[in-house]
Amino acid sequence: MLPQQKVTKYWLLLSKMIKITIKVNAKRFIIPVPYALLDLFIGILTSKRILVLVNRAIEKNSKNKFQVPYINKSDLKPLLRELSKQRGLMLVETSLKDGTEVSIRL
Repeated sequence: MLPQQKVTKYWLLLSKMIKITIKVNAKRFIIPVPYALLDLFIGILTSKRILVLVNRAIEKNSKNKFQVPYINKSDLKPLLRELSKQRGLMLVETSLKDGTEVSIRL
C-alpha cells in the first residue's frame, strides 16, 4: 500500500461523521463527531476495567442495586457499520420551551 493510499483511507474514515447541531437563540453550533472517534469511544466504554469502575461508583452512590451489563465490542461493530451506511438519517430532533433545538444527523 502506498503512503498516499493510507492517507486517503484514513481521511475517508474521518470524513464520515455524525453531525450534532445545537441552536440556541440566534446562534447555531455544529459539532462533527467522526466515526473513528465514536469507534474509539465504544472501545473504551466496553472495556472491563471501565465497567468495573462504573459499577463500583453506582453501588457506592446509589441506593438501588443496579449493575451495568457487559456489552461485547464485537456486538456493537455491526451496528456502527450499518449506521455509517445510512447517511443523512435524522436520529434525534427536539426543541425545548426556551427555544433551544438539538438535532443529531448521520
